[in-house]
Amino acid sequence: MFRQLRRLSLKALVWMAFATASQAQNYPNHALRLIIPFSPGGAADVPGRILTQRLSETLGQQVVVDNRPGAGSTIGAELAAKSAPDGYTLFMISNTHFVSAGLYKTLPYDSLNDYTPITQITSAPNVLVVHPSLPARSVRELIALAKSRPGQINYASSGNGSTQHLTGALFCKMAGIDMMHIPYRGSGPVTADLLGGQVMVGFPGIAGMLPHIKAGKLRALGVSSARRSPELPEVPTIAEAGVKGYEMVAWFGIAAPKGLPREIQMKLHAELLKTLGNPEFRKALTAAGQEPAWQDSPEKFHDFLKAEAAKWAKIVKESGAQVN
Repeated sequence: MFRQLRRLSLKALVWMAFATASQAQNYPNHALRLIIPFSPGGAADVPGRILTQRLSETLGQQVVVDNRPGAGSTIGAELAAKSAPDGYTLFMISNTHFVSAGLYKTLPYDSLNDYTPITQITSAPNVLVVHPSLPARSVRELIALAKSRPGQINYASSGNGSTQHLTGALFCKMAGIDMMHIPYRGSGPVTADLLGGQVMVGFPGIAGMLPHIKAGKLRALGVSSARRSPELPEVPTIAEAGVKGYEMVAWFGIAAPKGLPREIQMKLHAELLKTLGNPEFRKALTAAGQEPAWQDSPEKFHDFLKAEAAKWAKIVKESGAQVN
């Protein structure tokens, strides 16, 4: 009886190995979807759509964007974590994913272990913008104004737990000011209300802000990175403009649900690196305020994610940011 069970178990293992190899060999044979846990038109959506266009060409199958905004990217993250690990559902992971892990007491997924890492794709700073009606033409002037009106100036973010939220919260803490946080469901509504003057201050990604800044509809006071952005060379960093030591950089990467077959993981990694190396793709990213970034292997990306999880947990705690 024991020998029969062992033979059956061996046969099952062989069949599973054969099925996995066959699945990987035929992959992909129909359309894929990329879950972007942010609203259309935002800092994540722009590079995501550029990527899916190129990836569709290299994979030979259409890659469709599936925007699932809300709750600091946790809605899209849960959907991705609970999807089949067959290579047909990809997830745009970002530092917001780990910010939310520090902000929310409980989540219906493990932010690190419920995903299969593929690679990072971009790195980009946020930009501190104000509505032109606000009488602040520099970071120092904004700080002075906020100190004279504690709690009266509001700043918008794409949601509780988003990078925009934490970028603003850390800015307030380090500058010693009190501004009211107004969370939205995604970057699109934030942009609309910033342009309309319903909110005065924001910390969105550069990608979606460039045309509004250049048109004079929004005023850029500083970028959140340690060095100036090539797309906004005349705009100082927040650190050099008055908040010494300030730095906050966003990044985006691609992951899949936990349990993705190794062969598919490596194929996706190779195809993504091929796409990231394409000069036209890199040019399109740069024009959108993003810088291409990647890891040489999924294992290195996993190490990067582990480090980011620890880093953002610390930043969330030190900033005093809360889900409100």
